[in-house]
Amino acid sequence: MVTQDRVETLRKRRYIEVATPGDEDLGPLKHLPGTWENTGDFDGRGWNMIALPFAQEGHPINYRVLVNQYNEKLKFSLVDKGVPNRGIEVGDPTENTDQLVVTLDYEQGIVQKKAADFPETELAGAPELPIHHEPGLWLHMLNRRTDNLDIARLGTIPHGDSVLALGESQIADAAPVVPDISGLPIGVRDDLDSFYLSPYKHFNDNPFKGDVTAEGFPGFNPVSPNDLLKFPLPGNIKQTTVLHVKTGLHDARIANIPFIVKQANATDMESTFWIVETEVDGEDKLILMYTQTVMLDFFERRDGQDGLIRWPHVSINVMEKVADPDQGAYQMPTA
Repeated sequence: MVTQDRVETLRKRRYIEVATPGDEDLGPLKHLPGTWENTGDFDGRGWNMIALPFAQEGHPINYRVLVNQYNEKLKFSLVDKGVPNRGIEVGDPTENTDQLVVTLDYEQGIVQKKAADFPETELAGAPELPIHHEPGLWLHMLNRRTDNLDIARLGTIPHGDSVLALGESQIADAAPVVPDISGLPIGVRDDLDSFYLSPYKHFNDNPFKGDVTAEGFPGFNPVSPNDLLKFPLPGNIKQTTVLHVKTGLHDARIANIPFIVKQANATDMESTFWIVETEVDGEDKLILMYTQTVMLDFFERRDGQDGLIRWPHVSINVMEKVADPDQGAYQMPTA
């Protein structure tokens, strides 16, 4: 925990420092710096589902559902700490109310292993196809928090989207508690036997397994996608840090280029990351799990209410830390 004395020390400085590995000022973000990947037992543990507007003769519903199995490389770099947001509170006397922020860069790259869509097309793509790239920042607000919001995530996506999400962190001496979520669209009668939901029924009846052949593996099911995060993690779990952020808090939101707004508007995002400290065969390991849902709004609702159908774009993954942060990779410029 960062003390008030530490905050005051950082506030009085007139320059920005670079955080160091294990820096306590990083707070709940301190285990993130370094590189996380799908390797070893975690190969192919990334899963993604998205509904896409699509016109195809013989399928008048005008959308398809695409499901991917993927591998990911997620790199967090140490950058700024003690970034000052200047402010004052006018009174007698007028006081400085500076806020201090600690920052991590991140860069995410995702490569497809297997993919399937329904209605079936030739557009699902081949193995080793890069399917996502995202640079961004994680922030830890040291002080002057609003509604206990101590973390933020900023991301940019090459489709033409940028996102700011706010949230709270928690630390527990226990395994992750994974919530149930649904990947079914909102604004459609909840009946998988209806023709309009036939793509979802297809993957409910035939859960997507990618290249996993292990006995008992259930596959990705849009009805309950987070089930794939509920397998026991290896070793003796010591502690779990939870980072939960979402749009819709204060002014946190997604901004998109005009084409996306018109065709399939990304309107809301919610994600939960679990940083798990575990001991496997006497060796300390770090595991990172996440679930993320982005709502895409397109087509008129079919349940009698005004507005657009909301289509959950769900991504989940489990990775392990494979490298510590680069040393000396980034240096603040000198005067």
